[in-house]
Order: sequence, then C-alpha cells, then structure tokens
Amino acid sequence: MLCYTGLSQHTADAYRQGAPDAHGQPPEHGISDGGAPCRCCLKMIPKGAAMRILAHRPFQTLHPYAESGPIFVCADACIAYNSDKLPPVVVSPDYLLKGYSADERIVYGTGRITPRANIASYASKVLAREDVAFVDLRSARNNCWQVRITRASA
Repeated sequence: MLCYTGLSQHTADAYRQGAPDAHGQPPEHGISDGGAPCRCCLKMIPKGAAMRILAHRPFQTLHPYAESGPIFVCADACIAYNSDKLPPVVVSPDYLLKGYSADERIVYGTGRITPRANIASYASKVLAREDVAFVDLRSARNNCWQVRITRASA
C-alpha cells in the first residue's frame, strides 16, 4: 500500500507566517486563478482565494540532487494531505516519477514519465526496490514538485 503526502502541516504553516523559502525569500502573496494546486492540502486553491507562492526544496539537506522549484500554498489554514488515495490535485494526464534513496539521492533508472492511471503501479514497483526510500511525483511539463509517495505504515 502507498501513502501520498504533501507539505507537512508545520512547513505549510511556517510558510503562511512568512518563513523564508528555499532561496531565503519570504513567500509572495498571490490570488489563485483557480488552477493553482496547494502542496499542503493537495487540492486546487479556489479562484479568487489568497495563496502563497514560494520556492520549495522537499529535501532535508543541501546537495546536488536537492531540487527546488516553485509551489503554491493556501494562504488560509488547510489540513495537510496524508492518504492512501491519489490526491485530488493530481489531474494532469501524466507525471514525472523519480525514486530517491534514504539519503535523498536520485536512484538512477527510476525516473519515468508515467500516465496518471499508472502512478500507483509504477510507484509501487519503484518502492519495491530496497535502495528506494520514497518517490517524488513532479509535473511532467515543468518539473514542479507535487507529491511525495512512500510505503504505507502497517
């Protein structure tokens, strides 16, 4: 079984309060056009709703594989997503999935553009490898980080 998560509640709340992003900048304030996916609740931020725009690095340490990129977060409090169901924000026809080791390094050979319908099966296949600790789901077009996929706890 898989577990899908976005930003932790703690991280999202810190960004809402103005904590610096991956580039040391305060999050920008913006208004959603209805197509901005919140990386905390993993839902689309409603049109006209306030949001934060920032650079995020979904890794604990700095190293060559610690990619960063732009993300959106609801300006108002939302509940961090943590489920065995594919999040509602995953609506594109395909995504880039990549496996990472426990030390947050890309496991070569795991990166693949994957149709939405095959995300769970491909993520399960990658997570079956002993050298893979998690899979990151990213935009196939812009490489923006979307969702972390891990093995579900028993």
